[in-house]
Amino acid sequence: MKRLIERSRSVGEVLRWVTQNPGKVSASHYPIALHKLGQLLQQQPGPAAGAGEGRGPAGQVLEQPEFHALCQAIVSGCAKFDNFSIVNCLYAAAALGLPGESPLVRVLEDESRSRLGRFNQKDVSMVFSSEANNKALEAIFSSQLFYENRQERFIRSMAEWLPRKAENLTPYTMALIAKYVARHRLREPRLLDTIANFLLKRGEQLDSKVIQKLVFPFSRMNYRPSNHGELFPKLEAILEQKAGSSPLATVNILMSMFQLSHFPQTILHQVFSPAFITNVMSSPYALIVRRYLSLLDAAVELEFQEYSGPRLDPRYRVLMFEHALTADEANRKYSYKGLVAEALRQLVGEECYRQDQVLPPGYCTDFLLWINRSGTVLPLSRVPAASKVPPATSPAAMSLRSSVLALTSDLQDFAPFAPETPSSPPGPRESSRAGRVVLSVNDKWHYCQNSDILVGSRAMRDRHLRLLGYCLVQV
Repeated sequence: MKRLIERSRSVGEVLRWVTQNPGKVSASHYPIALHKLGQLLQQQPGPAAGAGEGRGPAGQVLEQPEFHALCQAIVSGCAKFDNFSIVNCLYAAAALGLPGESPLVRVLEDESRSRLGRFNQKDVSMVFSSEANNKALEAIFSSQLFYENRQERFIRSMAEWLPRKAENLTPYTMALIAKYVARHRLREPRLLDTIANFLLKRGEQLDSKVIQKLVFPFSRMNYRPSNHGELFPKLEAILEQKAGSSPLATVNILMSMFQLSHFPQTILHQVFSPAFITNVMSSPYALIVRRYLSLLDAAVELEFQEYSGPRLDPRYRVLMFEHALTADEANRKYSYKGLVAEALRQLVGEECYRQDQVLPPGYCTDFLLWINRSGTVLPLSRVPAASKVPPATSPAAMSLRSSVLALTSDLQDFAPFAPETPSSPPGPRESSRAGRVVLSVNDKWHYCQNSDILVGSRAMRDRHLRLLGYCLVQV
């Protein structure tokens, strides 16, 4: 049956072999049939199928009764399939371009999800075998199965496979891999070095928008690739030629370099020039570019003091961030920030700290306090809105109180944190002797996965705050 399916010369022939001989079809034959259908459809003229869409070649077979019978057979029997057949069918369905909402894909993903703990290295790594092409790989990345298994077998398998196959991938696919790695903060040196080598070899053929996607994982993971001595000068030469064609991509690439403490002087001359600024001001993304340029200008002031070229005109400077980062807001319920706020409220009072204070050049700090040389916390002029705490009688409040008491004890062991009495506000001389403490709550999404290395944006923020004279305390 396997040979008959593989030798089929048309879609109809494949479907007939599978549907008309149910007694001779085993679980291993279904992925072979789906793969063969994909190959035959790709050979037919017409628009290509988009990943996750029902159009194109896949759409031509979706309405055929024989194809429905094939899908129904897989849906009915997949619970009895072995792991390899399940993964193979899912891979084949993705390569075929079946829509993600189709019953076949949903059932396969549900079955795969229930078996994640039993999948071995081969089950997951097989999707990166040599039959895999760009289109199929792009479709696979959208599968929920691999997103949920990303931190273990999947990322190790890709790290082993990618260096050998990178030359055959399109820039779009490599950018997709870079996006995946950056989104999930996967600091895998083999993957990052492969992306860097790809950039070094093909960077001149790429436009700035693709380059920014490929560079971003390095700064996101706070990782200097092993070829940075060659790569960074190459990127500078490319940007010199393309800086004006895509201003937003240019400043994004510069931001990545700055986060890795690399400051390309020639490009800075361009982006701070009147011509570049005029070009930016007339673009639809003027505000975001001004924010990036403002942060770049501040970074030059703090870290690149030997630079003597043009700087950003003060009238164009804005705060990089006006409030907490979106990721921090989204993850607030998983953060220890609320516990720290409640502990500070009990220890020093609401008048002695500020939460989510934005400091120039636009860094949002978790908590800001002023402490004099004797260790006394000084009251601040403005009082932030009181943190919302559950009613004292609720179980959640009781749990919060116990957690706060434990945290309060830890903080008292760290420093005296004695609040100043309200009747003696700090005088000018006393305030001048206080340069300022930032309590930083670095939650897990501020770090690379399974690592104690801060992501690049957070690391640069801490670096700059120290250079600005703030004392950073990690809680």
